[in-house]
Amino acid sequence: MLDLTYDTPKPRVIAGAKQDWELVIGMEVHAQVSTNAKLFSGASTKFGAEPNSNVAFVDAGMPGMLPVINQACVDQAVRTGLGLKAEINLESAFDRKNYFYPDLPQGYQISQLYHPIVGEGEVLVELGDGKARLVRIERIHLEQDAGKSIHDMDPALSFVDLNRTGVALMEIVSKPDIRSPEEAAAYVVKLRQIMLYLGTCDGNMQNGNLRADVNVSVCAPGQYEKYQATQDFSHLGTRCEIKNMNSMRFIQQAIEVEAKRQIAIIEGGGTVDQETRLYDPDKGETRSMRSKEEAHDYRYFPDPDLLPLTFDQAYVDGIAANLPELPDAKKARFIGDFGLSDYDASVLTADVEAAQYFEAVTAGTKNGKLAANWVINELFGRLKKDERQIEDSPVTPAQLAELIELIEADTISGKIAKDVFEISYTSGRSPSEIVETEGLKQVTDTGAIETAVDEIIAANPDQVAKAKQNPKLAGWFVGQVMKATGGKANPKAVNQIVSAKLAE
Repeated sequence: MLDLTYDTPKPRVIAGAKQDWELVIGMEVHAQVSTNAKLFSGASTKFGAEPNSNVAFVDAGMPGMLPVINQACVDQAVRTGLGLKAEINLESAFDRKNYFYPDLPQGYQISQLYHPIVGEGEVLVELGDGKARLVRIERIHLEQDAGKSIHDMDPALSFVDLNRTGVALMEIVSKPDIRSPEEAAAYVVKLRQIMLYLGTCDGNMQNGNLRADVNVSVCAPGQYEKYQATQDFSHLGTRCEIKNMNSMRFIQQAIEVEAKRQIAIIEGGGTVDQETRLYDPDKGETRSMRSKEEAHDYRYFPDPDLLPLTFDQAYVDGIAANLPELPDAKKARFIGDFGLSDYDASVLTADVEAAQYFEAVTAGTKNGKLAANWVINELFGRLKKDERQIEDSPVTPAQLAELIELIEADTISGKIAKDVFEISYTSGRSPSEIVETEGLKQVTDTGAIETAVDEIIAANPDQVAKAKQNPKLAGWFVGQVMKATGGKANPKAVNQIVSAKLAE
C-alpha cells in the first residue's frame, strides 16, 4: 500500500459571490460490466451491432419471459467491490423500479435498492502536489441499462434501439465527500483506472460504457463539518443532479455552472429546487429535466421473478485470491523497487498497458530508473506525436531494454541512443544490430580521444587562453571533440581529458 502522507486539500470556495460558499459533490457512476452477455439474458453486449439485433425476448419485455441471472456479472461486481476495499454482502436482492419509457419495454428496471451486492468502500483520489482526497463509497448495485431513443433520423418520428436494454451496469454511489470540480473528474479517472486494472469495465465514455450523474449543492463554510458530526444532509444545501455526463471536461464545467446558478438563486432570495438537470456544453448552462424523484415515486418492490442472490465467503475469497495488483500498490512498488519519483510512478501506472510495458522493459534491464525515463520521455512522447497507443508501439519492451543495456555498458552514449531509438522505432530493427551495422559504437579508446583533444586545442589557442581564465569555457572544447568524433566519443572521458589538458 501507499504511504499515505498526503495533505487533504481544502474545499473549493466559490469566488465572485456576496459571501463564501463551499461545494459539496456526490457522484453516481454507471459502469457497464465487461461481459459477453447481458444481466438477465444471453443476448450479446457487443457495441456497434445493427439496431435491435442484440435483443432477447426478455429484453423486449415479451409476455411470460423470465430473467435468468448471469453469473459472470455477479463475479465482476464482487471483483469491483473488492478492488474498492468494499464490504461484499453475502445476500442481496433485486427490486423493480417502475417507470415507463419507450426504451424500457418491460415498463420497469430491475435494480437493487434495499439490498445491494456491495456495501461501503473507499477510493484514494490523488490530486498532485502531495494532496489526496479519500472518497467513501456508499454502495455498488447491479441493474439493467435502458435502450436508446433516436430523434434525429426523421422529422416526424422517433426510433428505439434496444441493443443496450438489459446490459449489466454497476452503479457506484459515493458519499458527498468530493469538494471541487477537479476532484470530481479525478475521482472518475481513478474509478476508471481501478476497473481497467480489474477488467470489470472497459471505461469507454464515448460509447456510454462509463458515465456519471453528478449531485451538486453549495453550503456556507462550516456546514459540511456539521454534516459530518450529525450525518444530517440538510446542512449541505439542496442538491441537484446533473445526468449522464460522459466527459471529464464536461463534468468539471457542469459543476462550475451549476454551483454558480444555485448561489445566484440563494443570494437572490430564492430557493433551490431539488431536481434532475442536463448540462448543455454549447450554451454553458444546466437546464431542468424533471423534478428529483424519490424512491416512493418509482414504487420499488422486490422482483417476484428473482430469488435473493446468496453466496458464501469462500466464493468471495476465491475472487479475492485472483485479483491483480492494483494501481496504488503497483505505484508504491515502482517507487520502492526502482527509486522512481511519485510523478514518474503515477505516469507509468495510470494505464494498465503502460505499466505492463514498463515491467516488461525492467525484466530485461537492471536500471529501472533509466528505463522509466526512456519509457516516459522518449517512447510516450513519440507515441503521442504519432497518436498511437502503447500496445501499438513499434519498439518492443525487449528492444527498449536492449537499448538501455547498451547505454549502461558504455557501448553507446545517451545522445547516440536517441538516434538508435528513432531508427528502431521507424524500422523495427534491434538496437544492437543498428549499432553494429551503422558503426555507432562509442569511442572509449582514451588514446584516440586524447589525439582529438590535442588537435582541437592546437587549432584554437585563443579559446585555450580564455578557458584557462574561466574553466567554465571548457565545455566548448568538449562540444568540438564530440563534433569531431561524430558524437561517438565517451563524454565522461572527453571531459576528463579536456580538463587535464587545459590545466597543464
